[in-house]
Amino acid sequence: MPYLFLLVAGLLEVAWAFSMKQSAGFTRLWPTVATLVLMLGSFSLLAVAMRSLPLGTAYAIWTGIGAIGAFAVGILVLGEAATPMRLAAAGLIGSGIILMKVSS
Repeated sequence: MPYLFLLVAGLLEVAWAFSMKQSAGFTRLWPTVATLVLMLGSFSLLAVAMRSLPLGTAYAIWTGIGAIGAFAVGILVLGEAATPMRLAAAGLIGSGIILMKVSS
């Protein structure tokens, strides 16, 4: 169950990163509100997952999901570049997440 909480926390991290981008530096009300609500949800679920998972494992997986997810949203939704070097970097982050999970 802690890994499910961690997965949802990571997906909420992706959502709040996207809504933060949409807030234009916190100058737009509703994306700013969404950012804060999603952050609260993400941090709360991360805290619940950390009750039974090691700090390093939980935090690395949470940030990894957020990083890869935000990277994917940037490419798929915002039209950001998908260069070979950026794709390789995302692959390395993904590999690190898998290794963290396997080693814990």
